[in-house]
This record gives sequence, C-alpha cells and structure tokens, in this order.
Amino acid sequence: MKQFFIFLILLTFTLAHSQTLSPKQDYFVQFNGSQLSKKVSIAEVINHSFLKKYKDGKMNLDINQYADLIKLDQKITVHGNYSDSIPYYQVTIPIKDKNAIKNFLIQKNKENDSLGKPLIEDFGQYSVYNSPDKKTTVAWNDSYLVFFGLTKKHEYKDYSYPEVEVDSAATAVTGDPSEVSEVVVETNEVPVVDTAYVDYSDNYYANFQKEQIAFDSIQAISQNRFVKLLFENGFTVPASEKVHENADISCWVDYGAAMSSFNTAYAALARFTTYNKFLLGQNNLGNFVKGINVDFYFDNDNARVEEIVEYSKPMADIVGKISNRKVNKNIFNYFPSQKPLGYMTYHFNTKEILNSFPAFSTEIFSNPYILKEDISVATDLISTIIDEEATATLFDGDISVFLYDVVEREVTSKTFEYDENYESKEVVKTIKKAIPQFSVIFTSTHPTFADKLIQLGVRKKGLVQKGNYYEIKGTQEYGNLFIFKDKDVVVVGNNIDAIFPKDNSFSKEVKKELKQHYISAKVSLDKLVTAYSNTGEAKESEIKSFNRLAQQFTDVTLYSAKKLTDNKLKFELKLNSSKGDKNIILQTLDLVDELSTK
Repeated sequence: MKQFFIFLILLTFTLAHSQTLSPKQDYFVQFNGSQLSKKVSIAEVINHSFLKKYKDGKMNLDINQYADLIKLDQKITVHGNYSDSIPYYQVTIPIKDKNAIKNFLIQKNKENDSLGKPLIEDFGQYSVYNSPDKKTTVAWNDSYLVFFGLTKKHEYKDYSYPEVEVDSAATAVTGDPSEVSEVVVETNEVPVVDTAYVDYSDNYYANFQKEQIAFDSIQAISQNRFVKLLFENGFTVPASEKVHENADISCWVDYGAAMSSFNTAYAALARFTTYNKFLLGQNNLGNFVKGINVDFYFDNDNARVEEIVEYSKPMADIVGKISNRKVNKNIFNYFPSQKPLGYMTYHFNTKEILNSFPAFSTEIFSNPYILKEDISVATDLISTIIDEEATATLFDGDISVFLYDVVEREVTSKTFEYDENYESKEVVKTIKKAIPQFSVIFTSTHPTFADKLIQLGVRKKGLVQKGNYYEIKGTQEYGNLFIFKDKDVVVVGNNIDAIFPKDNSFSKEVKKELKQHYISAKVSLDKLVTAYSNTGEAKESEIKSFNRLAQQFTDVTLYSAKKLTDNKLKFELKLNSSKGDKNIILQTLDLVDELSTK
C-alpha cells in the first residue's frame, strides 16, 4: 500500500507539470487602495480610537502590524475560478519588504507555540511557505505577497458494501403450508453483534483517511507547482477589465459560472432523484445574465453601493421594454403632501412580461432531456389561453408603498387562555401597540374586475362600506385596514386621511425621479427615529442611540435607471451623511466608538 501511494504521488507530480490554470476568471475583487487613499488617510483609519480597542482588549488584534507589511495605498486583488477542472483562489497583496514577511511568519509561528521553525523555502526570486494543514501556499517576492489554494474537494466513493450471508444448506419449504407442522424450540437468546457492519465502518473510515491524506499531499504538490509558475519567470499582477477603476472596492462575478457551483452542491443529492436532469443548468441562466458587478464608494457626504447586471443582448432588449414604462399619472393623485418617513415606487410593464414569456420560457428550460418543440407546445397553449393585453390590465405595473408614521394605538384582539381546570376560554384583550401608518397604491385598468372583487367582499361580509371607501373586517393588529378605489387606482392602507393630499409638492419631486428611474425609494432616518421614539415600545437607551444615528446620517436612497447602457442595468443604494468634514468611513468609526462607550 505504501508503494502504491508513492507511485500515485509521483504520477500526480508528473501530471501537474503538464497542467495549467485556466486563464478564465470566474470572479475578481479589487480593493483600490490608490483610489481610496485619495479620499481618506489610511493611517488615520488604522489608528482610530475604536480600532485601538481591539489591540488593548481581549482580542489583542494589532492592525498596525499588518499595515507595516502591506502597501495599503495600492491595489489588493482576490480572484479565482470555480468552474474549471482545477478550481483555485489567489489573493495578491503589495508588500513593503520581503524580509519583513519572513520575519513576521517566524514570529507568528513562535506565538502559536509551534514546534520548530516554519518551513520556508527560498528560491532566490521568491520564497514559499505552506500552512500546516497544506490548504494554502503563501509565496512572496520583493513586491507582492500571494496566498494561493486549490479548492477542489476530495470525493470518496465506496462501493464495498458488506454482503448478506445466506445459508446455502437451508432448504425451501414446499407444498401446502397447512401440512407443515409447527415445532417450538426453546432457546436462550444471546445478544449478537453485527461484526460485518462494525468491520465495514472501520474500513470505511480507514480508507477515507488514507485517500484524504493522499489527496491533500497531491493538492500540496500541485499548489507549489502552480506557485512556481506564477513567480519563476517574473510575477504578473492580476488584472481584469470587468472591475471599475474609479470604485474604491470593485467586485465582479461570472453569473453562469456561479450557477455551476450551485449545481455542484446539488450533485450530492442528485442520486436520490431522476428529476434533477430537468432542472435549470448554469448555461441556461448564463444565457440571460453574463455577469454582475458590485462596486463600493466612500465619499465625505455619502457611501454608496452600485450593482450592475449585464444581460445578454436578447435579454437586455426584454428587460429594457419591461423597465421603460410610462407611469399612470392618476397614481400621483394619492401621494402624500409632505415627504413620508419612507417610500418606494416601482413601475414596470406587465404587458411586456407576458409577451416575453414564451421566448423566455423556451430559452431558460432548453435542456437535452426536454425538446424545444415540447416547450413550444406548452408556451403556445398558455399564450392562446391568456390574452396578454387583457391580463395586463388586472395589474398594469405601477405600485407605490408609503410609510407615513408610527403611532401608538389601542388594539383589541381575541385569544384563548386556560383556566385552573385546563379548559380553554376566549379572552378579549386591549393592548397598546406601535402601529405603522402605511398605504399601498397600485393601478388596474381592467374595466370591471376590481369593482366586482370589492362587491364580492361586501356580499361575503368581509368588507363594510364607509362612505367612499371600504373597511376590511377582522383583525386590528395593524389598525383599521381599508380599500379605496377611484377609477384605475386602488389603495390599501390603514390611514384613510393620508391618501387625500392638500398639495402636490411631494408628488412633483417623485415625478422628476421617475423620468429617469423605474425604481425610486427613500427612507428618512431622522423622521423614522422621531416617530419610533414617540411610541411606548422605545427604550430610553435605544432612543439615545437612534437619535445619534439620525444626527449623523440623513437618509437612505435606492434608484434604478429605466434605460440600459451597453445591455447593463444599474441599481444604486446610497447612505447620505449630514456632515461632510471627513470621510464617511471615519464618520462611521466615530459613531460606533461613541455608541460603544455608552
């Protein structure tokens, strides 16, 4: 067995020389220190009083010892591949001094009470250190430090199930069962140990351990081989056209490749079902979304996250039609006069979604086990039964949600309790509760459906007419819910007075936003904190923290543009600060430091 493992390792070492890493990157993350250092002093961040607490506290984490090794004003990258036959990850960090890295590893080895010095191999142009578990190889030259690891997992397959022993001398009973006489034999039962199962379990674990050790050794050999290829002819700094150089942190992921990792995880369960072959593959979903960018920006007056979804050309055409909807102007008649605590308004073209359904379904379910002709039969049938234009009028695609206030109200509810005889009885309780005042507004241009649905609710005694609106009977957990309808606008909420504005100043502001965006949302932190503080549920300690938060940050906004640029749809989430005297990273550290000391 020993000779076999030696042969296996030597064979793998030979094969490793003929293997190369795929140049394709499935993900790429860039920490743009050269960009961020223009906005904020890295030293000021590292030496902040809040971070110093971790150095002096129980964690004993001294960030400066890492900062002394790394050039934080340059780019740090993380990239890798998880869809190729050789999945891997690589972290590349610019360093200040080669010898300082070596001394740092030796010092850390001593602090961890490790026996002996860490195994550091010097190859002249670069040095290599392997972690004790052989999972990661660390290499560095005069300029860069690299963490490299192969991420393929060992899969142990065992087919040596114990055979069931059969007594070959036993004879089968034939003839009429009624003629067989019953003989009762008295025996003393002795506990029997299933030695076959015990032996199998021991062998299974032993074989697994042997294979795992061999696999880890092979991985370590391969890792060192690939690291040698990275450095021996001069190290090339990783780069990608997919990330954005103007972002402080820019991330990109190949969507199709990401789905492959999901399929790999599912493969473990695939043996239990025959239906897995009909599931969506990464290639199908990759035909729709090519990649996703997530970028982070840290300025003085705001911090924002931009997500950019890159679609294929056919899918981009569909998404462009769906997002570029002309808003039904009647919906603005029921927007509040003043800015609410928070709102979100979302507008998409329902008719285009229904029209695109056949093409969308045919592409996403394209599968060697399902003929396209079979899918087309189903999609044609659905398209024939469903009138897209008529169906779209049930819900046109305009929807707006508003949070007006948070008020304390008495709420009556029914519950069941048990008396001393353990018999249940109905109990009516009235309690004070903080209830959000809200409304949901949407449009439906169908000529009769909404009216008939409301009348059905009245006949079934679920709705009670109160003037020009209908009150929903039942629970009062969220106050008195109502339904209001005026032509093609339907409103559901719990504050009827809020939907009749005295002026249209707020709706004018939202109209401007919706000329360029199909999603617009905003939460006013100061108003939200004030409203919550006035309820009985707010604790004094919470109120102080929330008030401090509202003093620091004004609001959170979310936008998404109607039109796609180069087949890309952009979402922007932004946290706005009330101050602009220092970078928002320092502002956040100041706030956390202040709150943690109270």
